[in-house]
Amino acid sequence: MPAANTILMIRPAAFGFNDETAENNFFQTRQRIDASTLHQSALREFDAMVASLREKNIDILVIDDTKDPVKPSAIFPNNWLSTSPEGKLFVYPMYAPSRRTEKRDDVLKLIAEKFKVTDVQDWTELEAEGRFLEGTGSMIMDHDNKLVYAAISERTNPAALEKFVKANDYSGVAFLATDKEGNPIYHTNVVMTLGEKFCVLCEEAIEEEWELIAVKQLLESTEHEIIPITREQMYSFAGNMLEVKSSSGENILILSQAALNILTREQKEKLESYDKLLPIAIPTIEAVEGGSVRCMMAEIFLSKK
Repeated sequence: MPAANTILMIRPAAFGFNDETAENNFFQTRQRIDASTLHQSALREFDAMVASLREKNIDILVIDDTKDPVKPSAIFPNNWLSTSPEGKLFVYPMYAPSRRTEKRDDVLKLIAEKFKVTDVQDWTELEAEGRFLEGTGSMIMDHDNKLVYAAISERTNPAALEKFVKANDYSGVAFLATDKEGNPIYHTNVVMTLGEKFCVLCEEAIEEEWELIAVKQLLESTEHEIIPITREQMYSFAGNMLEVKSSSGENILILSQAALNILTREQKEKLESYDKLLPIAIPTIEAVEGGSVRCMMAEIFLSKK
């Protein structure tokens, strides 16, 4: 699957610990820091990340979060919107009520002004049914092969997943991925990263053998080399990476500094055989909101106007 050459990021206006998402995101930790200091720290990390990406000639569309209503998790736009190479723009049903306000018509309008959109699908109505499907957090999409990988959780509902894949002529493979305590992992993109020719996968998290076999067979049949990571590495967000394409056509794998630090030499060498690695330090964002660099980027696969 070709990497996106444009990404969208939301600069936060009120970054902080989100109690609603912490109900099932066990990667979040409450910090003993006042809200203003926490927000400023997240802003510094965000701005440094944008600067690092632009230095590597990665095309970024940065949009400022609005101050009202307060949206502590707005820094993660990939959960409420995504795009496809066919020109589709998707809006998703969100688990936490505080995150539903992140969905902004002005952002969708801006995307439509800058890119060619052939279809807009808004799945928000599923929220009334208590069924959620949080974008490319919930679904790892292989657009070339029309495949979706999804770890089932409170944020990734099987019925919602089935409706989505049927409506878009995809095939879905669902599985259960758990942490060391046996809790469902809240998002699939913490468990696995899919590149053009490789997949970083926390095999330990998929305990049902037949489910792991099904996932691995699909990856191998689509000619993706599987690079396994451990649960311990997953806790440092080694599964939460994103492959993007620079304006010069170079594939770059964006990962956090914490993820890079916990990878073995062999794992790094395998990844470097495919992509140039670009580590980004975002310790505040990772600790407080329980998500890493991949979550901060919504891929724009659409053609520019």
